[in-house]
Amino acid sequence: MSDNTTYTPPKVWEWDKESGGRFASMNRPTAGATHDQELPEGKHDLQLYSLGTPNGAKVTILLEELVELGISEAEYDAWPINIGENQQFGSGFVSINPNSKIPALLDKSSNPAIRVFESGAILVHLAEKFERFLPTDPSNRAECMSWLFWQMGSAPYLGGGFGHFYAYAPEKIEYAINRFTLEIKRQLDVLDQCLSERQYLCGDDYTIADMAIFPWYGALATENMYGGGEFIQADTYSNVIRWTNEINARPPVERGRRVNRPWGPKETRVTERHSPDDFKIKPSED
Repeated sequence: MSDNTTYTPPKVWEWDKESGGRFASMNRPTAGATHDQELPEGKHDLQLYSLGTPNGAKVTILLEELVELGISEAEYDAWPINIGENQQFGSGFVSINPNSKIPALLDKSSNPAIRVFESGAILVHLAEKFERFLPTDPSNRAECMSWLFWQMGSAPYLGGGFGHFYAYAPEKIEYAINRFTLEIKRQLDVLDQCLSERQYLCGDDYTIADMAIFPWYGALATENMYGGGEFIQADTYSNVIRWTNEINARPPVERGRRVNRPWGPKETRVTERHSPDDFKIKPSED
């Protein structure tokens, strides 16, 4: 290692509010609301509070796929939660997701309304509710759920691990970058080997497992996520790239990735989504 500085943990850890780099303001060792902030509600039964990050895109891709199938009950209102402004710590959001992470869903088709937090749980809830994109055959269902939970367990290595230390940490730590790069490349190889034998992760059918994994590992393989594409040799995972391009070509996926996105060119942003008309570019935006 190039840096021989060693760190000896103190007997009792204390929170250093100044540490944490770019995302320091949103990280703290306690839970709960920090301020009162009611959430808006629209006309649909499904109220989504999210942001167009990979975790948020999982859910909006599924919702757009359901709407594409003509399922009117899957129409939804999507409201942005600006995590840079700590809106995830508002009282209304915390009442739906006590973990203060996007996305969070309120399903008002039941009385009382059902709260669902954690993106994987939201995918399962919606797939079961509308009986789409989740196999019913026990073996195929188990395969789908296995890949879904693989993503839920693996993503922290990608976002909180590789992404943080490679792109966002206030200093480059060789050991941390090497440790997480090794694991991310192993995960990409897991996917690449699977997709060498299958069109989709569970076989011939496109499922919520693909929707969960695609925004993370598809972007890593094809969009230079975190600026680390060359570093991890992303272009060597040819089967992941083929799978990514096939999913990217689906119109509902293109729409789902635009929802709750406040950044990028205007034609890619749908900051709030309340109907399919929201995807039409307004004359003032041309």
